[in-house]
Amino acid sequence: MLGTGTRQATALEVGATLLGRFRSVGGLAQATLEELVTLPGVGETKAARVLAALELARRLLEPPPQRRIIRSAADAAALCASMHTLDREHFRAILLNTRHEVLGVADVSIGGLASAPVHPREVFKEAIRHSAAGVIVVHNHPSGHPEPSRDDILITEQLRAAGRLMGIEVLDHIIIGERAFVSLREQRQGFP
Repeated sequence: MLGTGTRQATALEVGATLLGRFRSVGGLAQATLEELVTLPGVGETKAARVLAALELARRLLEPPPQRRIIRSAADAAALCASMHTLDREHFRAILLNTRHEVLGVADVSIGGLASAPVHPREVFKEAIRHSAAGVIVVHNHPSGHPEPSRDDILITEQLRAAGRLMGIEVLDHIIIGERAFVSLREQRQGFP
């Protein structure tokens, strides 16, 4: 990380001095930029590089934050509840791992007042990028009424068929309204 040393010491010797001064890598990680630059051969750039590398290591070693788990259509609707305030139709995909933990929520399409064009490749592009095992697709109805249209049911069927080919299950299609939501899976529309 140090790259170069000084006229008097190699980069390895400067590194050994750093570890000796702070007694361990853990001690070095506690050091401030101001403390590091007091040592011969360590300027602001090298000190910042060392601290940045130690911070990356710390982040890699800390446990990942607990992921939200989707257990029901209501959980998925709650995750996207704010969509009821949008003035145009938005189509999103909740990306899930095999334990139904949320890997992310991807914006797939933004349309007009009555529809948002959706192509399966856009839904599954994000699912593949995140290595998702399943998706729940969600869109809003700006009218505030979450009743599914025939087009909503057709796109659900298309997405399920595409998902089967790719090994990514479409678990539900949820429509968000002003004060309610509809799960097409629960209504058995587009899902056998």
